[in-house]
Amino acid sequence: MACKVLVVCGSPVLASADLLRRLAGECDHVVAVDRGLDALLGAGLSCDVYVGDADTVSDAGRALVDAATDFEVERHDPYKDYTDLALALDSVRRRWPGAEVFATCATGGRPDMALSVLGLLAGYNDAPVWIAENETTARILHAGETWTIEGTEGKTFSIIAIAPGTVVSEHGLEWELDHSSLDLLADTGISNVVRSTATIRVHTGTAIAYLYQ
Repeated sequence: MACKVLVVCGSPVLASADLLRRLAGECDHVVAVDRGLDALLGAGLSCDVYVGDADTVSDAGRALVDAATDFEVERHDPYKDYTDLALALDSVRRRWPGAEVFATCATGGRPDMALSVLGLLAGYNDAPVWIAENETTARILHAGETWTIEGTEGKTFSIIAIAPGTVVSEHGLEWELDHSSLDLLADTGISNVVRSTATIRVHTGTAIAYLYQ
């Protein structure tokens, strides 16, 4: 069975300490992406690997990176061609091929960075990709992937196509779809409601599905 890797990104909008501790407990490895190390430290946690150029991590976090003995460090020059998250996902691929990724502290902040984060996570098609934040759980679904949602009756659900030619089916919701085409970034799948055990399947393309807590 493939392992699970928690990737704590560098968004200024932090996940709660409780969520970070729960996610870390459910995953086999933890990767801190630059300022993501501060989020972990604030929750009383550490990481297995730090990846970044240390340009946004706090002075205390940078000192730990400089003197690291309890975790591995992949330190990069700030004048680089890739974002820290891109390098972190590459590290995950090299260290734990086929690992399931759980990203947090990944949304909010600058909109250009948030879109880039979404694109990078969508490009990780080695295994399932989740985004877990305080108020929502999201799943990136590539062609042929299914998400079954149980025990969330009454919760808000949305799905958005993030690749051309996306076709989806969704059942167990207030408004159901059957092999329906979703236009790129269109609002067709916004603000649905879970009514029973829900099954979401992407037949072609790529979509991101959000379940609000």
